Amino acid sequence: MWSLLLVTLPTQPNAVRLRIWRALKALGCAALRDGAYLLPAAQGDGFEPLAAEVREHGGTALVLELSPRDDAQRDQLLALFDRGEAYARWHASAAALQAELPGLAETDARRRLRAVADALQALRRIDYYPAAAAAQAQSACDGLRQALDARFSKGEPQARREQGIARLDIAQFQGKRWATRERPWVDRLACAWLIRRFIDPRARFVWLADPARAPRGVLGFDYDGARFTHVGTRVSFEVLLASFGLEGVPRLQRLAAAVRYLDAGGIPVAEAAGLESVLAGLRELHADDDELVAAASAVFDALHAAPDAATRTDRGLPK
Repeated sequence: MWSLLLVTLPTQPNAVRLRIWRALKALGCAALRDGAYLLPAAQGDGFEPLAAEVREHGGTALVLELSPRDDAQRDQLLALFDRGEAYARWHASAAALQAELPGLAETDARRRLRAVADALQALRRIDYYPAAAAAQAQSACDGLRQALDARFSKGEPQARREQGIARLDIAQFQGKRWATRERPWVDRLACAWLIRRFIDPRARFVWLADPARAPRGVLGFDYDGARFTHVGTRVSFEVLLASFGLEGVPRLQRLAAAVRYLDAGGIPVAEAAGLESVLAGLRELHADDDELVAAASAVFDALHAAPDAATRTDRGLPK
């Protein structure tokens, strides 16, 4: 069963016509002909706001249900949703990144990887009838991430299975030595800030060239075998939040969303691009990891202090 949108777009204004065309493309509609667009029935509600906007501006729009008469007709309709060419274009961009990886700096490589991963996620959102190409693309994306981690992040943590995170007594974690991989990037920088700001103000950091040779007695974070590392879909910053009862703090959750996106991909957030650019600049300025953490901590302090969108509106500030 499919939903069918029959639409005659208004001749004016052009902005409405362009917006409707872009919305249809974003929905991943199949085009039966000009003015006739198809979606699986489960996604058919996406047609309703478009139909309402078309009518509001003088066009005509009708949303119907469509059923094939036989298997042959069903196969014809399914073929309209084939994403094979789109996956081929995605593979070309992933292969280009793989070929260029040896010559890229880490910040550029991770930015490129995230763009490739985001493009795949967007494609899979409109791949309503996924076949082998979808699984192959995901495997290629995972392999690309592993290749990047192997080059830039020895000891990059592999997520543990999600089995719940025990709540810890913060009083038992004061004045400790905390260890993580040297040349910290987003997740490790955010963790270091969180530890000093909310968990252990007297924390001392040990920067590891080889996480497998961490000294005894340190509290490890964000590397394989560390006490605090990725769990399920949560990055190390989120694991620390949950471990010390901080996961309910809205401003920390806002930061966590940016850290998760920059470290592991997924849902984009507004703060991420700016945070990444500033941290990349600080990394170029500071060769000493303690100095880098101190400088990055000022950035996280500012982001933590920034009002959220609702508060900004109440104060008459731009969002």
